[in-house]
Amino acid sequence: MKKLILATAVVAASLLSLNSKAADNVVLVTLDGLRWQEVFSGADKNLIYNTDFVADTDELKALFWRDDQAQRTQALMPFFSETLAKQGVLIGDRTQGSLMSVSNPWYFSYPGYSEILTGMVDENIDSNDKVPNPNKTILESLNSQPEFKGKTALFGSWDVFPYIVNRERSGVFVNAGFEAFDAVKSEEVTLLNQMQSEIPSPWHNVRLDSFTYRFAKQYLLNKQPRLLVISLGETDDFAHNGKYDAYLKSAKQSDAFIRDLWQTIQQTPGYKDNTTMIITTDHGRGSHADDWQHHSSKRALARSEQGKKRFPNGIVGSEHIWLAAIGPDIKAKGLIKTKNELKQAQVAATVLSVLGINSQQVNPKMAAPIKEILK
Repeated sequence: MKKLILATAVVAASLLSLNSKAADNVVLVTLDGLRWQEVFSGADKNLIYNTDFVADTDELKALFWRDDQAQRTQALMPFFSETLAKQGVLIGDRTQGSLMSVSNPWYFSYPGYSEILTGMVDENIDSNDKVPNPNKTILESLNSQPEFKGKTALFGSWDVFPYIVNRERSGVFVNAGFEAFDAVKSEEVTLLNQMQSEIPSPWHNVRLDSFTYRFAKQYLLNKQPRLLVISLGETDDFAHNGKYDAYLKSAKQSDAFIRDLWQTIQQTPGYKDNTTMIITTDHGRGSHADDWQHHSSKRALARSEQGKKRFPNGIVGSEHIWLAAIGPDIKAKGLIKTKNELKQAQVAATVLSVLGINSQQVNPKMAAPIKEILK
């Protein structure tokens, strides 16, 4: 009995220690298919001059091209280079020995988002089809706990997210694709819903990111979730369309959304100095003019005769990803050089660690947190 009491006391003390330093809230932002090359080096000289992918090269060069790499990065993603790199941490600049990649064998979106949100790899998730995820995300696991009930939510531009989160089973609030947003009643939300129905998206299954971000911001301010996931999608779809100009402009706008989000957090009671923000991506892309539009592993493309013939080795490098973080539990170390390759599956446990939760108690199969970035 004494041993049991002692063990219980140790566990309680451990949890108390975690909670005493942990932020109360996490906002996780994903930028679909944004390459690490642009995040850390700005516009790619092999693409910005390429008229196959750029409608007006003079305009794009004026906006984003600088001979100096630091200035080029600042021109594209100023919040990343000015704030995150100084007050938070960055991972993924492979030219500087900072390495991160996916763990799943496919290198595309549904497997990537499932890996991010569950902290594990299920190789049976091998398509982007609208199939309910059999695995529990951290949104679902937290939502089952009394202190987080109704306090987890996801907003996504891609219409597959209700299935990735398994909305019907999990009960997690999800707003994605072209769904109207009715969880908050206001004139602004009414106008946003009307505009979403009136302004055509270039894609049949992905809405414009402005609606996703604006809905998510209204939810944060009015519902005050403790874990909020915001998934922006334009960068991936513009890349697939071969529009490098729109891809860069969307990346810059995403950076502006993230700046506004961080400023909003710091101005909102309950979130100020009490919230960690983590930003990452679901997959990378090719690194050359002939493959930057694409992403998929050799194993994935082997299932398509056309894909296997065109890219017999898969889209090399599309497994390479990046991560940024800032907040009260994040070290202000800038770019971290990694001893070993960090993995996408570690994001989920990192989120839980920030919230003061032992990830192994949630799911023993979950990958370990990224301790290198945590205080």
